[in-house]
Amino acid sequence: MEVLQRTANRGSVSTGNYEIDNSVKLEADNTEYLNRVIASGGNRKTWTISAWVKRTEISDASHGGGHTIFAVNVSGNEGCLVRFNTGTTAATLDTLQIDIGAGSTNSRSHTSQVFRDTSAWYHIVLAVDTTQGTATDRFKLYVNGELVTSYYSRNNPAQNFDTSNNQAANSCTQHIGAYTSSGTAYGKFCGYIAEVNHVDGAALAPTAFGEFDDDSGIWIPIEASPTYGTNGFFLDFADSGNLGDDESGNGLDFTEVNIAAADQATDSPTNLFCTWSPLWAYLYQPTIKEGGTVAAYGDSTDENAKATIGLTNGKWYWEAKPSGTIGSQFIGIQTDGDSNLNSAQGILLNYTMTITPTGRYYSYAGSLSESADQGWDLTASDWLGIALDMDSGTQTIKYYKNGSLIQSLNLISEMQGQTVFPFLQNYENRTFNINFGGYTINTISSAASDANGYGTFEYAPPTGYYAICTKNLAEYG
Repeated sequence: MEVLQRTANRGSVSTGNYEIDNSVKLEADNTEYLNRVIASGGNRKTWTISAWVKRTEISDASHGGGHTIFAVNVSGNEGCLVRFNTGTTAATLDTLQIDIGAGSTNSRSHTSQVFRDTSAWYHIVLAVDTTQGTATDRFKLYVNGELVTSYYSRNNPAQNFDTSNNQAANSCTQHIGAYTSSGTAYGKFCGYIAEVNHVDGAALAPTAFGEFDDDSGIWIPIEASPTYGTNGFFLDFADSGNLGDDESGNGLDFTEVNIAAADQATDSPTNLFCTWSPLWAYLYQPTIKEGGTVAAYGDSTDENAKATIGLTNGKWYWEAKPSGTIGSQFIGIQTDGDSNLNSAQGILLNYTMTITPTGRYYSYAGSLSESADQGWDLTASDWLGIALDMDSGTQTIKYYKNGSLIQSLNLISEMQGQTVFPFLQNYENRTFNINFGGYTINTISSAASDANGYGTFEYAPPTGYYAICTKNLAEYG
């Protein structure tokens, strides 16, 4: 098993005794976020916000300058803010931005470290205590259990500064996944957010929410039990019918804005699922959306997407549905290595096996091989199941149409024994919407899972095949 990695200290691993079952998928293009107006005043000087987050889109200035985790607005202006910066300043692109303010008065900081790993969950903790005499103790930022000490720019709030957080006046509103100014949402998050804890009246260390695993040394979640205070809340996203439900005991439920029950996901910090990655360097790339499950076409070029998780052994299953015009969209697998597209020939430089909805299969190993029409054309209402066997002596990929086998292929010799990734290629307005099991934009009616109970699929995986997620990879990968 190989996971595309961009950071050294990673959260999200299938160890430990505490499980997080759900997250909420947020998509900026849909303006999806949660908010609540602060009704009762609390401690404006001392508070903590903790959240687990998984990014699926990066470096996109069209989302209002950043992907917001937590924000507090006051009188139409931003006040307190934790977000991944995606603005136009190259030096701060994909850094964590921290605003500690109240309306027009803000102390803004940016980390030196960038956060571009879309194959991992990050645990973010911001602990604020402006009563501290030492300026650098007035806010502490932690990522995956470690204190951030290196900043591109750091501006500490004044001692005893009253932040907008926990202020019950001037329309102060707490947000998850965006911030609003004069009624318009900005900085909309793209990806998944899980297990959000807000503590009013205490600046807590990350050990209140997580710990380093004894065996792997990786930061993992623990069951938190802080004293929440007046405006403290705990969002676990476990109730699909009320994803803003506060489980702290304070009853401070959030309003879901453009969020539905279908936006609940099982991609979580204790069981990460495969998604499309925006980090592979193709000449032409689609726009990754909807929690990394949609690779949206952009123009008439051949656009390519590859997944976050590569596979060297085990038996794996995922699903897809054609989207847009039915035609020359390709879906299957591709090896690691040089992922650039040869624009002159329009074919991929590394080894690839795919099929199209028009009943043909293709392989590329130095030259393109195309089959005759196999007679199993797909429509936009059909489900395509993909079953990859990396364990057998002759490794295979099988395709299922609405649960029935339509094609079984031996992997070409150049792919046998290699690491392969789920892959697709778009052309014009033709693509596939994917379902790796953790979340999908596709409407599922049967909610089948693999034999371990992981993934949500339209059709049950074939016997012995499993969803591509870290729980299964730890056992079979």
